[in-house]
Amino acid sequence: MNNNDYRITRHPILIGALIVWAGWLVLMISGDHWRFFKTDWFMSVTMAFGSFIAGATSEGGGAVAFPVMTLLFGIKPHIARDFSLMIQSVGMMAATFTIICLKIPVEWRAILYAGIGGVIGVAIGIDVISPLMSPAYTKIFFTSTWLSFAAALYWINRYHDREVHIAIANFAPKHIIVLIVIGVIGGAVSGITGSGLDIVTFSLLVLSYRINEKIATPTSVVLMGMNALAGFIWKEGFSGGMAADAWQYWYVCIPIVVLGAPAGAWFIKNRSRLFIAGFLYFSVVVQYIAALIILPINSRLIIFSLSVLAIGVLFFHQMSRFGERRLVWLNNNKLNSELIAVKKLK
Repeated sequence: MNNNDYRITRHPILIGALIVWAGWLVLMISGDHWRFFKTDWFMSVTMAFGSFIAGATSEGGGAVAFPVMTLLFGIKPHIARDFSLMIQSVGMMAATFTIICLKIPVEWRAILYAGIGGVIGVAIGIDVISPLMSPAYTKIFFTSTWLSFAAALYWINRYHDREVHIAIANFAPKHIIVLIVIGVIGGAVSGITGSGLDIVTFSLLVLSYRINEKIATPTSVVLMGMNALAGFIWKEGFSGGMAADAWQYWYVCIPIVVLGAPAGAWFIKNRSRLFIAGFLYFSVVVQYIAALIILPINSRLIIFSLSVLAIGVLFFHQMSRFGERRLVWLNNNKLNSELIAVKKLK
């Protein structure tokens, strides 16, 4: 490794920030966008926390921005969705740069194939599903889906010393198909709420393939950064363009997220998988409780929320059950291979 490579590896957060800040300054000066700081400063504060969480967990920055914007500030869901995709395409791609420079391990096959499905799914979510959902239903869909995931993750993490892997064992063509399908589902959720591919793929890796959270988390960060960028390009170039307000929020948050998301990726590097899981539980429960308090809840919304929660729990539970069966199969295959090797030696 030469000195230049060492400096890039040693200071990836600063280098990534300088690159983004340079482009951001050009946009701010040429468009005279400084005035947005006077009216939209609250988004800068929001994303200071949101971007850090985005880099540190399988929750994208949109998982913080979307509920805060829609529940606390009353911003329309489609604007929050657009902003989430826009800001994650900067913050989480900056975190991706940090992950690569620090050589933080990820499951690249999951990134490739789930990423392909995610591009298809995010377009479907934006153009087909999102227009069919009212603001209140979109908000409760988001929080209920995340709560169902937290329940599934808590269930599997009851066993603190469970067996985990650093990559998908015995990778085969069928895994490619599964990853692409999961990518389409997760991408569609991203197209509705601004994040989703990260959490769905993280669930598959952790629950079904028993990947260590320390591997699955940066993998989901890279995936969501790529998916957000794809959603940004699709919505702006082929689907009517991003909402005007989303652009304003974007301008005041760019200089924040290019530090926050990489800092989160660096912070979580040496944390335990149980610490990561506990962090997720807390944030998801807070979001759901906030939705119940702030939204004008009626019987239809309650039924919808419970239905999404039930379907989500079943979906993630089936992932977990599949993971248990697959683990038994892997261990049996390993035992059989060892017995065959012993017989050959004899």
